[in-house]
Amino acid sequence: GVWRQTRALLFKNCLIKCRTKKSSVQEVLFPLFFLFWLILMSMMHPHRKYGEVANTNLGTLDTSMLVNFVIGYTPPTHMAREIMKKVAFDNFEDGIITEEYLSEEELQEASAFKPLNFVGVVFTDAMSYQLRFPDSVAMSSIYTESR
Repeated sequence: GVWRQTRALLFKNCLIKCRTKKSSVQEVLFPLFFLFWLILMSMMHPHRKYGEVANTNLGTLDTSMLVNFVIGYTPPTHMAREIMKKVAFDNFEDGIITEEYLSEEELQEASAFKPLNFVGVVFTDAMSYQLRFPDSVAMSSIYTESR
């Protein structure tokens, strides 16, 4: 029963492979070619591994640079207000001013009229944000790898 059918099927497949040699060779060589290509590309662009950095004392923060420092944020949600309150009062007793804006456009207009000590924070959701400097957008570098 089963053994005879399996043997007949294997014999049939062997006959087909022997009669179509060109496609049989292609079935074997194309995956090997692509595997070689992937290995070559990974060797040309290796991932950089950085060593561990030891903990060092960076000294005290010079708060004189933060006098009249303005941090604008949007949208003015409860979570954003709590985060900005922690930033302004828990870490620095004086010097940092937080301002909330209703939209990102208002934040951009304010950054155009404010001096260079203005930084905007746009909360995209409860756990992520983007920093807006007077002439650029700073993206997070957490997921940056070698290209």
